[in-house]
Amino acid sequence: MFLWAGSKGAQGSGSERSRTFYQKIREYDVLEKRRTVTALKAGEDRAILLGLSMILFSAMMYFVLGITMVRSYSDSVWTEESNCTVLNSSIVAEINCSYSCGSECRKSSRFPCLQVFVSLNGKVLRLSYNEEAHEAHPECFYIPKCRKDHTLMHSIVMNISERLKTHQQVLCYYDPSEQQDSVLLTRLYGRGAIISSLLWPTCTLVGGTLIIAMVKLTQYLSFLCEQISRIKRMGLYSLTGGSHTRVCTRKFNGSIQDGV
Repeated sequence: MFLWAGSKGAQGSGSERSRTFYQKIREYDVLEKRRTVTALKAGEDRAILLGLSMILFSAMMYFVLGITMVRSYSDSVWTEESNCTVLNSSIVAEINCSYSCGSECRKSSRFPCLQVFVSLNGKVLRLSYNEEAHEAHPECFYIPKCRKDHTLMHSIVMNISERLKTHQQVLCYYDPSEQQDSVLLTRLYGRGAIISSLLWPTCTLVGGTLIIAMVKLTQYLSFLCEQISRIKRMGLYSLTGGSHTRVCTRKFNGSIQDGV
């Protein structure tokens, strides 16, 4: 009986040492796992913050473009495109303008008003360069930047006049409702400019959405893997615990029989 008790005590101390050893290994694994999870959590938070920043930036860009370019494009009545025949191009007057000569200094100057008439579908219409020129001075084709040198502005306008005379047929934009008595040579914001300006905020919006979606998908897959691993560990523990109990029972019964 003493020998049996001694062997049982030795086995018990050995099992306790092995249990302590495995417990330390498990604590180390749990600590490393926590560090990894913390690092991954920080990276996921940064990725989500980046995605939200991209979405916010794209929304701001949509707002700015919507109140500037898109609004100007939608409010414009010169939507149809056709060929116009240049009939007359001449300077009719001198228009006063002001230019900056310092932080709080403004001086006046003059630029020549170039008036151009074209023919479209049997009608004589006035030609303007774009929407801004039409709103500033409807009677003038082009509004040059106001400068101190009047001769330079006059030469710029005369150069434009000569080019229009050499090109009898020009592409112009007109109002299909025929409520405007003028046509435009170019639009301030065309369809191509609108599409190209909306391309970058759209790419930013899609990129930010994809980043957030990928982070959420990664978190969901990690949660599924953790659940599957936990189920496997619970099943393996139940099998190992049952077999270990059966082995201990057999050893105990064999020891009793030997003692008897």
